[in-house]
Amino acid sequence: MKSYEIKPNDANQRLDKFLLKSFPKLPKALMYKYVRIKRIKVNGKRAEISTKLKVDDVVDLYINDELLEKKETVYDFMSAGKHIDIVYEDENIILLNKKVGLLSHPDETEYVDTLITRVKRYLFEKGDYKPEDESSFAPALVNRIDRNTSGIVICAKTATALRVLNQKMKDRELHKLYLCVVHGKPEKKTDTIEGYLVKDEKKNKVFVSKNQQQGGKFIRTKYTVLGYDNGLSLLEIDLLTGRTHQIRAHMASIGYPLLGDGKYGKNKQNKESGYKKQCLCSYKLVFDFTTDAEELGYLNGKEFTIDDVWFKNEFYEGTLKRGEKR
Repeated sequence: MKSYEIKPNDANQRLDKFLLKSFPKLPKALMYKYVRIKRIKVNGKRAEISTKLKVDDVVDLYINDELLEKKETVYDFMSAGKHIDIVYEDENIILLNKKVGLLSHPDETEYVDTLITRVKRYLFEKGDYKPEDESSFAPALVNRIDRNTSGIVICAKTATALRVLNQKMKDRELHKLYLCVVHGKPEKKTDTIEGYLVKDEKKNKVFVSKNQQQGGKFIRTKYTVLGYDNGLSLLEIDLLTGRTHQIRAHMASIGYPLLGDGKYGKNKQNKESGYKKQCLCSYKLVFDFTTDAEELGYLNGKEFTIDDVWFKNEFYEGTLKRGEKR
């Protein structure tokens, strides 16, 4: 028999969720059976799979040791790159400026060197993340942005921060503003455009329609023109709905594709400029809580901005179109 005391990062979750995360070698069906026949107990008593765990609860497991093997002591994230650009950090969160070309999470093309693995390495080396002390929690990203988009990504350092911020993101109490450069000059200085976004899974691409279509999701995008020079406009984008590739597809659909965007842009225009990187950055984050944020209440009203946005500087210097800098 082995016993595990519930720590803060493992609290406030169901028993079955804790077990599945903590003991990957324990088959799901067997886990349910062991709870039912009382080979898994909480505080020495019979529990249900839906039992909500609290700090200092003790989970007793009358299970063969080989099914309870914990996480490995050699960590993949230690092979990730060391460099991260920190915008802000406290005991609960880190705000990171993700660079163009870096994945937020591992995928089929890259497993080791991603933003989240770099963050885990950073926190591990700093002593803020000790996997051997955690049963079911690991630092996690609250939002993600495309590989070829730069900007602010939120990482939760605690389970409570992750839970609260995931809900705030869902309730749209976190506001993200973007900067981008587009071909052409929109007629209106500022406008809110609407449409329906349809995703083509095979092409990994989305399409925007003015009318409702099957599978289409309603989108709203507000843009403001900040400047115009040499056939290009610098825009601030307020993403009023958050959909896959929304900014890129929506602006292209009204005739103003992003500079450097090979998927939704115009290749001829991009070749003329010499840009292969899309000019899009999630440059500002505002915490605007309208409901209780628990221990994260101190963040309410705070605003964080990336001032050194590479293409903004080049736009105002007048070098974007001429391709003098890369």
